[in-house]
Amino acid sequence: MVDAGPDAYAEAVLRLVEAVPEGAVTTYGDLAEMVGRGGPRQVGTVLARHGAGVPWWRVVRADGRPAEGLTERALRRLGDEGVPLRDGRVRMALARWRPDPETLDAARP
Repeated sequence: MVDAGPDAYAEAVLRLVEAVPEGAVTTYGDLAEMVGRGGPRQVGTVLARHGAGVPWWRVVRADGRPAEGLTERALRRLGDEGVPLRDGRVRMALARWRPDPETLDAARP
């Protein structure tokens, strides 16, 4: 099977991940809610398949932990960006990104 590239949903997810500013994070669930469909697993699938070119490390689980298998790399990058961390987790209350309405409108499929 040939991968034809991301569909409209994946493009919306990737646009939002690209919009997350340095020093901030969002969650898989937040992204799904922003796009208006899907859920955390669907967002994770998009990032696994198409996310190499976006700041994937800025997307974490709701509890602030990076994705399994990418934890060390993600925490190193987040730390370099000044994201507040504690015990291997992002301090979500301090680092969670809330996009403006224009950013959301531009990203939605």
